[in-house]
Amino acid sequence: MHSTQIPLSVLADGARALGVELSAGQLDQFCEYARLLVEWNERMNLTAITDPEGIAVRHFVDSLTLLRAAEPMLGAKLLDVGAGAGFPSMPACIARPDLKPTLLDSLNKRLIFLHALSEALAIPAELVHQRAEDAGRMPEYREGFDLVCARAVARLSALCEYCLPFVRVGGCFAALKGPDGPQELHEAGRAIDLLGGDQAGQHPFPLPDGSERRLVVCKKISQTPTAYPRNGGKIAKKPL
Repeated sequence: MHSTQIPLSVLADGARALGVELSAGQLDQFCEYARLLVEWNERMNLTAITDPEGIAVRHFVDSLTLLRAAEPMLGAKLLDVGAGAGFPSMPACIARPDLKPTLLDSLNKRLIFLHALSEALAIPAELVHQRAEDAGRMPEYREGFDLVCARAVARLSALCEYCLPFVRVGGCFAALKGPDGPQELHEAGRAIDLLGGDQAGQHPFPLPDGSERRLVVCKKISQTPTAYPRNGGKIAKKPL
Protein backbone atom coordinates (compact mmCIF):
# COMPACT_ATOMS: atom_id res chain seq x y z
CA MET A 1 0.00 0.00 0.00
CA HIS A 2 1.25 3.48 -0.88
CA SER A 3 0.93 6.27 1.65
CA THR A 4 -1.42 8.83 0.15
CA GLN A 5 -0.38 11.79 2.31
CA ILE A 6 0.31 14.20 -0.52
CA PRO A 7 2.81 17.04 0.02
CA LEU A 8 0.37 19.85 0.75
CA SER A 9 2.97 22.63 0.47
CA VAL A 10 3.86 21.46 -3.07
CA LEU A 11 0.17 21.45 -4.01
CA ALA A 12 -0.59 24.80 -2.37
CA ASP A 13 2.48 26.51 -3.86
CA GLY A 14 1.85 25.01 -7.30
CA ALA A 15 -1.75 26.21 -7.20
CA ARG A 16 -0.70 29.66 -5.98
CA ALA A 17 1.68 29.97 -8.94
CA LEU A 18 -1.42 29.56 -11.13
CA GLY A 19 -3.31 32.24 -9.20
CA VAL A 20 -5.37 29.68 -7.23
CA GLU A 21 -5.45 29.99 -3.42
CA LEU A 22 -6.54 26.76 -1.71
CA SER A 23 -8.18 26.83 1.72
CA ALA A 24 -7.53 24.25 4.44
CA GLY A 25 -10.87 22.64 3.58
CA GLN A 26 -9.95 22.39 -0.09
CA LEU A 27 -6.58 20.84 0.77
CA ASP A 28 -8.50 18.27 2.85
CA GLN A 29 -10.62 17.48 -0.22
CA PHE A 30 -7.47 16.92 -2.29
CA CYS A 31 -6.13 14.55 0.40
CA GLU A 32 -9.36 12.56 0.27
CA TYR A 33 -9.20 12.53 -3.56
CA ALA A 34 -5.65 11.11 -3.42
CA ARG A 35 -6.69 8.47 -0.89
CA LEU A 36 -9.63 7.31 -3.00
CA LEU A 37 -7.59 7.35 -6.20
CA VAL A 38 -4.95 5.01 -4.77
CA GLU A 39 -7.51 2.77 -3.06
CA TRP A 40 -9.66 2.33 -6.19
CA ASN A 41 -6.61 2.02 -8.43
CA GLU A 42 -5.85 -1.32 -6.79
CA ARG A 43 -9.15 -2.63 -8.17
CA MET A 44 -9.21 -0.93 -11.57
CA ASN A 45 -6.69 0.82 -13.80
CA LEU A 46 -7.25 4.54 -13.18
CA THR A 47 -3.71 5.91 -13.22
CA ALA A 48 -0.07 4.88 -13.48
CA ILE A 49 0.86 7.75 -11.14
CA THR A 50 0.32 6.69 -7.52
CA ASP A 51 3.18 8.29 -5.56
CA PRO A 52 2.06 11.21 -3.38
CA GLU A 53 4.17 13.89 -5.07
CA GLY A 54 3.22 12.62 -8.52
CA ILE A 55 -0.47 12.83 -7.66
CA ALA A 56 -0.05 16.35 -6.25
CA VAL A 57 1.89 17.64 -9.27
CA ARG A 58 1.00 15.55 -12.33
CA HIS A 59 -2.70 15.23 -11.50
CA PHE A 60 -3.78 18.04 -9.17
CA VAL A 61 -1.61 21.06 -10.06
CA ASP A 62 -1.70 19.95 -13.69
CA SER A 63 -5.52 19.98 -13.66
CA LEU A 64 -5.62 23.45 -12.10
CA THR A 65 -3.90 24.90 -15.18
CA LEU A 66 -7.39 24.64 -16.73
CA LEU A 67 -8.65 27.48 -14.53
CA ARG A 68 -5.78 29.79 -15.46
CA ALA A 69 -5.95 29.10 -19.20
CA ALA A 70 -9.73 29.01 -19.71
CA GLU A 71 -10.88 31.34 -16.89
CA PRO A 72 -14.43 29.93 -16.67
CA MET A 73 -17.16 32.35 -15.67
CA LEU A 74 -19.00 32.05 -12.36
CA GLY A 75 -21.34 29.04 -12.37
CA ALA A 76 -20.02 27.76 -15.72
CA LYS A 77 -21.31 24.42 -17.01
CA LEU A 78 -18.21 22.25 -17.42
CA LEU A 79 -17.99 19.01 -19.41
CA ASP A 80 -15.03 16.63 -19.05
CA VAL A 81 -14.83 14.36 -22.11
CA GLY A 82 -13.21 10.99 -21.38
CA ALA A 83 -13.20 11.95 -17.71
CA GLY A 84 -11.31 8.85 -16.55
CA ALA A 85 -10.27 9.43 -12.94
CA GLY A 86 -11.69 12.97 -12.99
CA PHE A 87 -8.81 15.00 -14.39
CA PRO A 88 -8.90 17.92 -14.99
CA SER A 89 -12.52 18.60 -14.00
CA MET A 90 -12.70 17.44 -10.37
CA PRO A 91 -9.58 19.29 -9.11
CA ALA A 92 -10.90 22.38 -10.92
CA CYS A 93 -14.23 21.96 -9.11
CA ILE A 94 -12.53 21.63 -5.73
CA ALA A 95 -10.83 24.97 -6.36
CA ARG A 96 -13.95 26.48 -7.94
CA PRO A 97 -17.03 24.99 -6.21
CA ASP A 98 -19.30 27.26 -8.26
CA LEU A 99 -18.62 25.21 -11.42
CA LYS A 100 -21.28 22.71 -12.54
CA PRO A 101 -19.51 19.55 -13.78
CA THR A 102 -20.70 16.84 -16.15
CA LEU A 103 -18.35 13.84 -16.45
CA LEU A 104 -18.57 11.77 -19.61
CA ASP A 105 -16.87 8.41 -20.06
CA SER A 106 -17.49 5.34 -22.21
CA LEU A 107 -16.43 2.93 -19.42
CA ASN A 108 -19.01 2.41 -16.70
CA LYS A 109 -16.47 1.24 -14.11
CA ARG A 110 -14.78 4.64 -14.26
CA LEU A 111 -18.14 6.30 -13.67
CA ILE A 112 -18.64 4.11 -10.59
CA PHE A 113 -15.38 5.54 -9.23
CA LEU A 114 -16.40 9.08 -10.21
CA HIS A 115 -19.74 8.66 -8.43
CA ALA A 116 -17.96 7.57 -5.23
CA LEU A 117 -15.53 10.48 -5.63
CA SER A 118 -18.22 13.12 -6.16
CA GLU A 119 -20.09 11.81 -3.10
CA ALA A 120 -16.97 11.83 -0.92
CA LEU A 121 -15.97 15.34 -2.02
CA ALA A 122 -19.57 16.67 -1.89
CA ILE A 123 -19.28 17.92 -5.47
CA PRO A 124 -22.57 17.37 -7.33
CA ALA A 125 -21.66 16.02 -10.77
CA GLU A 126 -23.78 14.65 -13.59
CA LEU A 127 -22.34 11.36 -14.84
CA VAL A 128 -22.87 10.35 -18.47
CA HIS A 129 -22.11 6.82 -19.72
CA GLN A 130 -21.74 7.45 -23.47
CA ARG A 131 -19.18 7.61 -26.20
CA ALA A 132 -18.39 11.25 -26.95
CA GLU A 133 -19.41 10.99 -30.61
CA ASP A 134 -22.85 9.68 -29.58
CA ALA A 135 -23.45 12.15 -26.74
CA GLY A 136 -22.40 15.00 -29.05
CA ARG A 137 -25.48 14.35 -31.17
CA MET A 138 -27.90 14.26 -28.22
CA PRO A 139 -29.96 17.47 -27.91
CA GLU A 140 -29.55 17.62 -24.14
CA TYR A 141 -25.75 17.85 -24.46
CA ARG A 142 -25.05 19.35 -27.87
CA GLU A 143 -23.83 22.94 -27.61
CA GLY A 144 -24.91 22.95 -23.96
CA PHE A 145 -21.65 23.74 -22.12
CA ASP A 146 -19.66 26.88 -21.35
CA LEU A 147 -16.37 24.99 -21.07
CA VAL A 148 -15.45 21.55 -22.41
CA CYS A 149 -12.13 20.00 -21.42
CA ALA A 150 -10.17 16.83 -22.17
CA ARG A 151 -6.84 15.42 -21.06
CA ALA A 152 -4.96 12.52 -22.65
CA VAL A 153 -7.84 11.37 -24.87
CA ALA A 154 -6.67 11.75 -28.50
CA ARG A 155 -4.62 13.94 -30.82
CA LEU A 156 -6.10 17.40 -31.17
CA SER A 157 -7.34 16.96 -34.75
CA ALA A 158 -9.61 14.11 -33.57
CA LEU A 159 -10.28 15.61 -30.13
CA CYS A 160 -11.83 18.74 -31.64
CA GLU A 161 -14.48 16.63 -33.36
CA TYR A 162 -15.29 14.85 -30.10
CA CYS A 163 -15.42 18.05 -28.04
CA LEU A 164 -16.40 21.15 -30.03
CA PRO A 165 -19.98 19.92 -30.73
CA PHE A 166 -20.63 20.16 -26.96
CA VAL A 167 -19.52 23.80 -26.65
CA ARG A 168 -22.12 26.56 -26.80
CA VAL A 169 -21.38 29.47 -29.13
CA GLY A 170 -19.37 31.88 -27.00
CA GLY A 171 -17.95 29.09 -24.83
CA CYS A 172 -14.60 27.38 -25.21
CA PHE A 173 -12.84 24.04 -25.47
CA ALA A 174 -9.58 23.43 -23.59
CA ALA A 175 -7.26 20.51 -24.36
CA LEU A 176 -4.48 19.68 -21.90
CA LYS A 177 -1.44 18.77 -23.97
CA GLY A 178 2.27 18.15 -23.50
CA PRO A 179 5.26 19.41 -25.50
CA ASP A 180 3.62 18.40 -28.82
CA GLY A 181 0.84 20.96 -28.28
CA PRO A 182 2.07 23.45 -30.93
CA GLN A 183 2.42 20.73 -33.59
CA GLU A 184 -1.00 19.28 -32.76
CA LEU A 185 -2.55 22.75 -32.95
CA HIS A 186 -1.00 23.26 -36.38
CA GLU A 187 -2.43 19.91 -37.58
CA ALA A 188 -5.88 20.69 -36.16
CA GLY A 189 -6.39 24.08 -37.82
CA ARG A 190 -8.80 22.81 -40.48
CA ALA A 191 -10.83 20.78 -37.95
CA ILE A 192 -11.20 23.79 -35.65
CA ASP A 193 -12.45 25.96 -38.51
CA LEU A 194 -14.88 23.32 -39.82
CA LEU A 195 -16.39 22.67 -36.39
CA GLY A 196 -17.14 26.29 -35.52
CA GLY A 197 -14.05 27.02 -33.45
CA ASP A 198 -11.47 29.77 -33.50
CA GLN A 199 -7.80 29.26 -32.66
CA ALA A 200 -7.70 31.26 -29.45
CA GLY A 201 -4.17 30.12 -28.67
CA GLN A 202 -2.02 27.98 -26.44
CA HIS A 203 -0.81 28.53 -22.91
CA PRO A 204 2.40 26.94 -21.57
CA PHE A 205 2.60 26.26 -17.81
CA PRO A 206 5.68 24.91 -15.99
CA LEU A 207 4.79 22.33 -13.33
CA PRO A 208 6.63 22.05 -9.98
CA ASP A 209 8.53 18.93 -11.12
CA GLY A 210 10.09 20.78 -14.07
CA SER A 211 7.78 19.36 -16.75
CA GLU A 212 5.55 21.56 -18.88
CA ARG A 213 1.85 21.48 -19.66
CA ARG A 214 0.44 23.26 -22.69
CA LEU A 215 -3.23 24.11 -22.89
CA VAL A 216 -4.81 24.68 -26.28
CA VAL A 217 -7.92 26.83 -25.87
CA CYS A 218 -10.41 27.19 -28.74
CA LYS A 219 -13.29 29.65 -28.60
CA LYS A 220 -16.59 28.55 -30.20
CA ILE A 221 -17.65 31.23 -32.68
CA SER A 222 -20.35 29.46 -34.70
CA GLN A 223 -22.53 26.36 -34.49
CA THR A 224 -21.01 22.99 -35.38
CA PRO A 225 -22.45 21.67 -38.69
CA THR A 226 -24.95 18.83 -38.16
CA ALA A 227 -22.69 16.38 -40.05
CA TYR A 228 -20.35 16.32 -37.01
CA PRO A 229 -19.35 14.45 -34.97
CA ARG A 230 -19.00 11.48 -37.31
CA ASN A 231 -18.81 7.94 -35.91
CA GLY A 232 -15.71 7.02 -33.93
CA GLY A 233 -14.21 4.82 -36.64
CA LYS A 234 -14.28 7.65 -39.18
CA ILE A 235 -12.84 10.14 -36.69
CA ALA A 236 -9.93 7.80 -35.97
CA LYS A 237 -9.24 6.80 -39.59
CA LYS A 238 -9.81 10.16 -41.27
CA PRO A 239 -9.26 13.09 -38.90
CA LEU A 240 -10.55 16.36 -40.32
